Amino acid sequence: MDALTLVIEKAGGVGKLAAAIGVRQNVVSNWKARGQVPANQCAAVAAASQGAVTVHDLRPDVFGPQPGGHPDRQAA
Repeated sequence: MDALTLVIEKAGGVGKLAAAIGVRQNVVSNWKARGQVPANQCAAVAAASQGAVTVHDLRPDVFGPQPGGHPDRQAA
């Protein structure tokens, strides 16, 4: 499961995640379809995950790999 899907499930759906981070539902749906969260939204999405994912999990191409690794999951 990719990091964004995990956050969506933890939030209770696309609409609830969108509301939590202050964007429209279709914005989050578009991110999911593209398979990528914009770098400037990663901190908000990570915060909404309540610790389930980090910015490193969401965008390792921008923020680098998880510092020290994360034994429970792979980066998206």
